Amino acid sequence: MQEGAVVTLSRHIVEQERRHPEATGAFSNILYDIALAAKIISREVNRAGLVDILGSAGKFNIHGEDVRKLDEFADDVIFQAMDHTGNLCVMASEEVDDPIPIPDKFPAGNYVLLHDPLDGSSNIEANVSLGTIFSIHKKISKGERGGLADLLQPGYKQLAAGYIVYGSSTMLVYTTGAGVYGFTLEPSIGEFLLSHPEMKIPDPGKKIYSVNEAYYKRWSPGQQLAVDQLKDEGFSLRYIGSLVADFHRTLLYGGIFMYPADAKSPKGKLRLLYEACPLAMVIEAAGGASSDGAGSILNVEPVELHQRTPLYLGSKSVVQKTEEALQAAGAGVPGA
Repeated sequence: MQEGAVVTLSRHIVEQERRHPEATGAFSNILYDIALAAKIISREVNRAGLVDILGSAGKFNIHGEDVRKLDEFADDVIFQAMDHTGNLCVMASEEVDDPIPIPDKFPAGNYVLLHDPLDGSSNIEANVSLGTIFSIHKKISKGERGGLADLLQPGYKQLAAGYIVYGSSTMLVYTTGAGVYGFTLEPSIGEFLLSHPEMKIPDPGKKIYSVNEAYYKRWSPGQQLAVDQLKDEGFSLRYIGSLVADFHRTLLYGGIFMYPADAKSPKGKLRLLYEACPLAMVIEAAGGASSDGAGSILNVEPVELHQRTPLYLGSKSVVQKTEEALQAAGAGVPGA
């Protein structure tokens, strides 16, 4: 590649595809469609204070959480960008109870998409960064249409994963397991441009830990010990409360992001398939580590579509120390 050349997401995908002569183009088309959906969502996120799209939709999702109007919009945009292309056999969304079939009037493909359409949307009135998280698998069931078995695959079987962060700029980050690449949206030309090639998480990086420390009394002795040790080592707390934003900072600067189990959520709160697995694939491809407190998130075998998990993501050495503290002092949570 010529030094100083402007590399669009489309060009990057084409160049990656050339390394795989057996490629049919379907996988690349999925990434194009995700990028298109991201541009549309980014536009509406940036206009949200000017149009009637803020606030509650007056109902709750499968997790009992208030569904925001912007959540519904993002979910619809992703579905409409992906349903008719013939690349997917089934989809799943954090906002929808059951698997989302490809309409019968459209052809079905050999890939599976799981996504959290708009993570952190409860923060939008405060102008906090939001995000979309996505995970792509290969179809494993027989027959033309996909189903639950295709969605309930462990993280190590992901073909690709990534996220889009909607902040002061919109950035798409993705990996196929061989390198992590970041693209920043240039709104004047409507293109994602390669801005962060071969992203690597520093280790240990900046001494930053990210966790909601207000829940300290709900934590297990091991979790309390892990955070106490970090503070003793001079780590500082940085917590936004928007998963993609906290993760993106951790990827760039190092340290650790934690969302542990606690007395109120003994199985953890974040979703294994929509949040934990895709971000775990990104962090591990960037040289970092993921954990549920005992081992890599990517090795967890899912049994439910909306399964929850404790989550630790960050620099490998810091995640390993955290696991050691959890195991040494006990991971059981009070009242569980």
